[in-house]
Amino acid sequence: MTQKTELDVVTMEAVRDLILVLADSKRLLGYRYAEWMLGAPELETGIACSSMAQDEWGHARLLYALLKDFDEDVEALEHGREAPEYRNMQVLDEPAPSWTDAVALMTVADVALTVQFEALESSSYGPLRQRVEKLIEEERFHAAHGAAWSRRLAAGTDASRTALRESVEAALPPVLAWFGPDSERGRDLVGAGVVDAAGSDLRSRFVERVAPTLEALGLEEAGGRVPDLEGFDGARRRFPGGGPDPETIRRIRGDRNREFLMD
Repeated sequence: MTQKTELDVVTMEAVRDLILVLADSKRLLGYRYAEWMLGAPELETGIACSSMAQDEWGHARLLYALLKDFDEDVEALEHGREAPEYRNMQVLDEPAPSWTDAVALMTVADVALTVQFEALESSSYGPLRQRVEKLIEEERFHAAHGAAWSRRLAAGTDASRTALRESVEAALPPVLAWFGPDSERGRDLVGAGVVDAAGSDLRSRFVERVAPTLEALGLEEAGGRVPDLEGFDGARRRFPGGGPDPETIRRIRGDRNREFLMD
C-alpha cells in the first residue's frame, strides 16, 4: 500500500490536487442539492435531496481530512478560502435555477464524479482507496434517483422533455471538459497506480455511462463532442477565471454563524 512518503514530489502534488478538486466538487454539489430540499416537486424528493446533500458533504469532509497528510490546514481549506480559490467542477459554480437543471446535475455532474472515484477503487494510494468504496456505494442511490427523474421527465410532457434536454445539453460541455486533456500529470497518476485511467479514457467511460440518458433526449451527438481544452488548468480541473458565486461560499463557510461555535 503506497503512502504519501513513497510518492515522488510531482506525483504527490498531483494526488493532493486531485483530492482537493474532488473535495471541493463534492462540497459544492452537496450545497446545490441542499438548495432544492424545500423547492423539489414532491416532499419525498425534497427528502432525497436532503439525503444526497448530507452524503456529498460527508464525502467532502472525508476527502478534506486526507489533506492533513499533505501538510494542509484543513480548517483553512474549509473555512478560510474565497470563491476564486475553489477547485470545484465549473458546472457547480452557480445554483441550479430549475428542477430540470438539478436533475441534470444528478445525471451528469454526479455521475462524472462517480466515474472518477471508480478509477480510484484499486488505487495504490491506500488512504484514498480505503475511502472510495463507501463513497461509491452511497452514490448508487444518487444515480438511481437521478435516472428515475430523468426517465420521468423525458417521458412526460413535451415541455418537461424539452426542459430536461436543454438542461442536460447545457451541463454536458463543462463536465466533458472536467476530465481534462491527456497530460503528463494524468500519465504520472496512472503510472504510479493512483488511478487506472485519466483524461480522454475517463471521458469515454463517462460518455458510455450517460449514454442511455443522452439517447433518450436525442443528445448522442453532444456526448461525442471533443471539448476544446486550450487553456485548461489541469491542477484545478477547470478553466482560468471565475469560481463559485461568493454568496454560496459565504454560506458554505458558515461565516455568519462561526461566532457561535464552542471550543
